[in-house]
Amino acid sequence: MTTEFDPGYCAAPFDQLVREHPDGTVYPSSAFRTEWGPVFHRGRLDGSARVVVIGQDPAQHEEMARRILIGVAGHRTQGLLAKLGINRSYAMVNTFLYSVYGQSGGTQHQHDAGIVTYRNRWLDALLAGSTVEAVIALGSLADGAWQAWKATPTGQGVNLAYAHVTHPTQPESSSQGDAAKLQAATKAMLQNWNAALQALHPHLAHPDQAVPLTLYGDAFAPGDLVPIPAADLPAGSPPWMLGTDAWAARTGATAKDKRYTIALTVPAAFQT
Repeated sequence: MTTEFDPGYCAAPFDQLVREHPDGTVYPSSAFRTEWGPVFHRGRLDGSARVVVIGQDPAQHEEMARRILIGVAGHRTQGLLAKLGINRSYAMVNTFLYSVYGQSGGTQHQHDAGIVTYRNRWLDALLAGSTVEAVIALGSLADGAWQAWKATPTGQGVNLAYAHVTHPTQPESSSQGDAAKLQAATKAMLQNWNAALQALHPHLAHPDQAVPLTLYGDAFAPGDLVPIPAADLPAGSPPWMLGTDAWAARTGATAKDKRYTIALTVPAAFQT
């Protein structure tokens, strides 16, 4: 049996980008969990991407796997891409390299020059002169990242299909445990995603798989959450990191404990 894996940051310009990543002098520890290190991307860096996704920031699953968008938001995004016929030809980057600490940390620093300049270098590398056909921004901070890049000389010279969609976990964050609010927020989000699918689908001339456009219903249905491909994670990553079961959680009796402690649990299906 063979297992695919992400070879990492071996080629220019990405090797230089990871060497020169900003640290705590750019990302203040009062607003970001810099102690867990930067998490850069997920997907193809070999020039084959047809869709670029801009997310927000890495959470505990991403910090452990060293690739972005592999938790709940990642599986939902993977399903969104699958509806466009994209199951491999994508690249994902976040608005922030480090996990946001505190509810307003991202908003306070979204326009910081050091953060914006470095992120724009990634978008330059992924989008300038590339075969990318569409860009999807997950949430308002990601949309802000896209707009900041589009205002640059390089961004002004690139014309791509674009969709700003509701962040994949907005229903959970906005409903705060209220089941009725969660149901309504999920329905609204999926309606928003359906509009984006209809706008983007005609612009994808080279999908990985030509599929008829199938829209979401009022709630996630079986098959709407898609596992993360092994080709997206570093070599040696265990298969349970790819599935939809949660396996990482911040734990502790205090906010400080939770900041510095992440507990990993192998999902029951993989326990022997």
